[in-house]
Amino acid sequence: MVDSKLQGYIQLLFIWLLSTFLVLTILKTKQRKARRPPSPLALPIIGHLHLLSPLPHRDFYNLSLRYGPIIHLFLGSVPCVVASSAEAAKEFLKTHELSFSNRPARTVAVRHLTYEFQDFMFAPYGPYWKFMKKLCMSELLGGKMLDQLLLVREQETKRFLRTLLQKGKVGGEAVDVGAELMVLSNNIVSRMTVSKTSSQNEDEADVVRKLVIDAAELSGKFNISDFIAFCKIFDLQGFNKRLKEVRERFDTMMERVIEEHQEERRRRKDTGIRGDQTMDILDVLLDIHEDENSETKLTKENIKAFIMDIFVAGTDTSSITIEWALAELINHPRVMKEARQEIDSVIGKTRIVGESDIVKLPYLQAIVKETMRIHPAGPLIFRESSRSSVVCGYEIAEKTRLFINVWAIGRDPSQWENPHEFRPERFMSEDGKGQLDVRAQHFELIPFGSGRRGCPGTSLALQVVHTNLAAMIQCFEWKVSGAISMEEKAGITLPRAHPLICVPVPRLDPFPSVSW
Repeated sequence: MVDSKLQGYIQLLFIWLLSTFLVLTILKTKQRKARRPPSPLALPIIGHLHLLSPLPHRDFYNLSLRYGPIIHLFLGSVPCVVASSAEAAKEFLKTHELSFSNRPARTVAVRHLTYEFQDFMFAPYGPYWKFMKKLCMSELLGGKMLDQLLLVREQETKRFLRTLLQKGKVGGEAVDVGAELMVLSNNIVSRMTVSKTSSQNEDEADVVRKLVIDAAELSGKFNISDFIAFCKIFDLQGFNKRLKEVRERFDTMMERVIEEHQEERRRRKDTGIRGDQTMDILDVLLDIHEDENSETKLTKENIKAFIMDIFVAGTDTSSITIEWALAELINHPRVMKEARQEIDSVIGKTRIVGESDIVKLPYLQAIVKETMRIHPAGPLIFRESSRSSVVCGYEIAEKTRLFINVWAIGRDPSQWENPHEFRPERFMSEDGKGQLDVRAQHFELIPFGSGRRGCPGTSLALQVVHTNLAAMIQCFEWKVSGAISMEEKAGITLPRAHPLICVPVPRLDPFPSVSW
C-alpha cells in the first residue's frame, strides 16, 4: 500500500518536473525568437538621449542606417521603438494596429494643452475616442460640412491673393510667404471652427496665430522632465510656465467665443429665426453638449480641447506644406514652368483656379505628393503600445513609445529612386509610384498617418493645399534674391528654419477679380 502511494508521488513529481522543463524550454525558445530590436549603447539615467538633437527625425534616420529599420531606444527611462521603413510601418500600423492605437499622452505639453487629457487627438482608444472619430468623419470634417463651408475657403483664398496683389503692385514689396500662408490657413480654420476671421478682430486673430505657433513649438521641443523621472518635480526649462500661459490665453479667448455662440443660439431660439448663417464646428459641438440624450456627454473642457486640436493640427501643417512646395518650385524652375503651363492650359487666364479644378491637374497633384514625401508636415507619427506584442520577430513591451519616421520612409532608397531629388514626375507614370495616394493605403507615403488614428482632416488639408498652391503658381511670378535655404526648424511639425521672402509679381493682365 505504502509502496503504491510512494510510486504515485514519484510519478506526479516526475510529471511536474517534465512539465516545468517543457514550459521553461518553450519560454526560452520564445525569448530567443521574440528578442528586443537592436539598440545602440545606452548611458546610465539618460539612456540614448545623448544621441538626439533638436531634429530627432534626422537622428533616427541616421541610426536606422546603422542598426536597421526597427531599433529600440531608452529616452531617459521611457522605452521606445523607432520604425523607419514602409514594411515596418505597415506591421505596426496595420497588422498590429490594435496594439498601437493609443497616442503617448504622458507629457507636460499634452497635459496642459488638452485640459488634462480632455481632447480627441490624445484620448485613449475607447468609447469617447470612437464617438469623436465618428463625429469627425460624419459631421465635423465630413463631406457635407466641407461642402457647406466651401464659400469660406474661396473667400479666404481671394483675400490672400488680394493681399499678395496689393504688395506686388506697390513697387514689388517683398512678402514673408510663410507668415501670409499662416494668416490664410488660420482664417480658414477659424471661420470653419468658430466663425471668426482676422478682418473681424485682428487682435484676436493675432492671438490665435501666436498661440498656434507657440503650441506647436512647445509640443515638439524636448522636455527633460518627460523622460527622466526625478526631473518631473522641477521645471528646469520653464516649460510649465510657458504652457500655462499659452493655455490661459486660449482659454480666455474660447470662453468669450463660446459665450458669444450661446447668446446667438439663445437669440435664434427665442425669435425662431436662424437667418442665413451656416453652422460652424463649434455649433455642432454645442448641440451635442446641450443634448441630454447624446450618446456621449461633451463637457466644455472637451469642446475647448477639441478646438485646440483643430487649431494646432489644421493651421500650420497646411501653410508649412504650401511654403515648402513653393520653395521647391522656385529652386526648380523647370517644374514651376510645367506646373504653370498645365494650369494655363486647363484653367486659362481669365479666372482663378478653384477646388473643383484640381482633379484635372495631375502634375500639380504630383508636386504636392512629392512635397509631402520630402517635407512631411509631421515627420514623426507617435503611438504607444497598449499591450505586449511581437512585431517582425521583436518583443515590444506594453507602454513602449512608438515613433514611425515618415521623414525617413520618404528617403528610403529601396522605395524611391534618387530619393533626395525633388522630382514630381515619379508620380506621373502609369506604373510604379504613379498610382500612390496619400490616404494611408500605401505605406511608402503616409503624411497623414494611417488606420484608426489617421488624420480626420485629410480631405480639408488636401483641398486647402492644392487650391492655394495652384493659385499662387497661376497668379504670380515669385522673385527671390539668391538661393533658397532648405533647412528645417525643430517642432512637432516641420517648419522651415528661415522665412521664405519673395516678391509676388502679378503675371495675369487683366488680373481676375478677387472681390466678393
